[in-house]
Amino acid sequence: MDDRTNTIAGWALGAGIVALGAAIVTGEMYKPERPDKMGYPIEGVEVEGEKGAAAEQPIAFYLASADAAAGEQVFKKCGACHNAAQGGPNALGPNLWAAMGKPVAHVPGFPYSDALKSHGGTWTWDTMSEWLKSPKSFAPGTKMTFAGLSKPEDRANLMAYLNAQGSNIPLPPPPAASPAENAAEAADAPAGGKAENEPVLTQEQAAKQPEGTIEGEGTGR
Repeated sequence: MDDRTNTIAGWALGAGIVALGAAIVTGEMYKPERPDKMGYPIEGVEVEGEKGAAAEQPIAFYLASADAAAGEQVFKKCGACHNAAQGGPNALGPNLWAAMGKPVAHVPGFPYSDALKSHGGTWTWDTMSEWLKSPKSFAPGTKMTFAGLSKPEDRANLMAYLNAQGSNIPLPPPPAASPAENAAEAADAPAGGKAENEPVLTQEQAAKQPEGTIEGEGTGR
């Protein structure tokens, strides 16, 4: 009886070792790996390796080329909770007619969250951009569930559209170029101020130039 019990225990132990080894080998063979390129980009999710690749410019940079028509399309993401019509009713969110330039939480009678009511300030271009980028970061505790617009171009276009709905406040001036950008532009400029696509004059063409002009490169002088 003891020999039989030992034999059964030995077989059971051996089977367990084999099963464990097979599991380890199979796990190594079929180990899941993240693909090099994600097939379905998701709004607001950063792709690995792209974080910090290009620093976001001030919102004034994107507003310089903002398109209100494109912003109207972006506003469709807001349409479930907001409208921007003059005299339009409040819904889950307040009416946004003439919101740009107004104080934060300015619509009378709307039940704003304490987080937004206590924030203070006005809806300037910068504050509206921060709010649209991440409402929860702008006013922690807000009742607004929208995750935000990660792309500054989308925010600029949306603000251009909202500004056209009864606000019409002036656009901010484009940001001045940094010393590093100026140096890079100067380094890219051709020597002697000659334009990159300036035509090369032949000797005959150069002879027809008014007196005192520089002779063409084709003269050989």
